[in-house]
Amino acid sequence: MKGFEELSKEFMERFNNNHFPDHPSSLYEPASYFLGMGGKRIRPVMCLMGNELFDQITPDAWQVSMAIELFHNFSLIHDDIMDHAPLRRGMPTVHEKYGESTALLSGDVMLVVAYDYINKIGSSYLHKIIHIFNRMAMKVCEGQQMDMNFEKSEEVSLADYLEMIELKTSVLMASSLQMGAILGGTGERNSQLIYEFGKNLGLAFQVQDDYLDAFGDPLKFGKQLGGDIVANKKTFLFIKTLEFANPGQLRELKELINSNPPDKVQRVLKIFSACGVDGWAKDLKEEYFFKAMKHFEDIAVLSSRKEPLLQLARFLLQRDF
Repeated sequence: MKGFEELSKEFMERFNNNHFPDHPSSLYEPASYFLGMGGKRIRPVMCLMGNELFDQITPDAWQVSMAIELFHNFSLIHDDIMDHAPLRRGMPTVHEKYGESTALLSGDVMLVVAYDYINKIGSSYLHKIIHIFNRMAMKVCEGQQMDMNFEKSEEVSLADYLEMIELKTSVLMASSLQMGAILGGTGERNSQLIYEFGKNLGLAFQVQDDYLDAFGDPLKFGKQLGGDIVANKKTFLFIKTLEFANPGQLRELKELINSNPPDKVQRVLKIFSACGVDGWAKDLKEEYFFKAMKHFEDIAVLSSRKEPLLQLARFLLQRDF
């Protein structure tokens, strides 16, 4: 059994090859630029680990892992455009460097190449994998649309927000694991259990990510500090602050949403801290992690085979929360 680090290294060696033609360079160079930013490549490796949980890693799992990573990067390029994000992993985003129109097309071509990789897998699993991949892609788009809708809504419930991050983030992790497991020959029950494990792990991961967007170190995480605040995103921190805030804090928050003073991020963070939502965030993360572990325990496979995925889950949720 291989751990995340070993599989990540193997994946990177395969993935770092050029995925695109040379011409026209104005289309493909921005796509390669974005992939060159790096990243943990967590989701494709989760596909490989879901496969390895039930069998030796198959050639088909490598093809699907490539498709997953290309799809993920396609969605990130488009998300950056919609979020008006200036940086990704500490580097200029594609639309900042090459323009929005080119960024859109470069993202699109990544998606096309992703389907080329899926088309290479064995016919016995092809129909099922395409179904899961397409369902995943639709749900990610639904989640992004909900995220944009929230920016224009005065009130967003915590339930709606959690549905959004499940669609936008958790489904991708869950589907990556599930597709790997199916390619490993697992049955329907284990397939659903590993999906639920990934879904709840993804929810815990996103709760943590939202926290780090507000309170993390921008140099360490390569993101603009308070980017969600600048974009007026209704994150769980904001939603829960509305519940805890006193009348004076509520008035200030509403004023800050409708304006863009230079100290907006610092003032909103001060209100977040005063309302104690950072501690509440930790409890919420642990709640989803517990649910994830319950589904993981129920998967019918030898405990020794589970150890690499268990270590990955713990690693993902220990990023300086």
